Amino acid sequence: MAELTHRKLERSAIGFVIAIIAAASVGGIVEIAPLFTIDETVEKAPDMRLYTPLELAGRNIYVREGCYACHSQMIRTLRDEVERYGPYSLAVESQYDRPMLWGSKRTGPDLARIGGKYSDLWHVTHLNNPRAVVPESNMPTYSFLGRTPLRTDDLPKHLAAQRALGVPYTDAMIENAARDAYGQATPDTDYAAGVTERYGQATQVSAFDGVTTHVTEMDALVAYLQVLGRLTDAAYRDTAATELPPDPKN
Repeated sequence: MAELTHRKLERSAIGFVIAIIAAASVGGIVEIAPLFTIDETVEKAPDMRLYTPLELAGRNIYVREGCYACHSQMIRTLRDEVERYGPYSLAVESQYDRPMLWGSKRTGPDLARIGGKYSDLWHVTHLNNPRAVVPESNMPTYSFLGRTPLRTDDLPKHLAAQRALGVPYTDAMIENAARDAYGQATPDTDYAAGVTERYGQATQVSAFDGVTTHVTEMDALVAYLQVLGRLTDAAYRDTAATELPPDPKN
């Protein structure tokens, strides 16, 4: 009987179209309905801070080099994921990501909690020659980043574009974007204090690539990697995680 009913439906073009629309609507409703309650379902993170200009530049390099194609940034709620990578990802952690980089493919490990897990030197060594620290790695080398000066003159425009998309950068942050990018990578200069003043004392100010005479794309990418999972501690406060957030000073 079911087979005959299906044959009749296939012979009726209008009926078949209606059936397709009805079936597709189920998936659409499942995806759309939660958006009406998003204010109640997304976690609150009062301590959430913005990407600094240097970190945002590093994120742009991460996207430019296609790193998201091999590394996801979303830890699922499965036990094996949490035990391997840390607390599962919360929606609030991506509220300032334009675009989001959750990803789904993992040729390499998930990077959602990579910030503070390794030293700056480890990241620089890994990017220069991945096999030096992970012998089985098939990741390409990115040593050219350390030889490429970071362009900072257009960073105010990058921050302004982010603000247009809803990221709450202030006028002072936009105006000082180039200086703050330089200051975050050169801790001994007068510009460094402005970074922590605008973005908070928890902001990591460091000679990320080990060189303080100039700022490179390596500085920017390492700064971005070191902040992943550390824009807020919400995932450690509101979940059953047993570990504490990584401390980059240890």
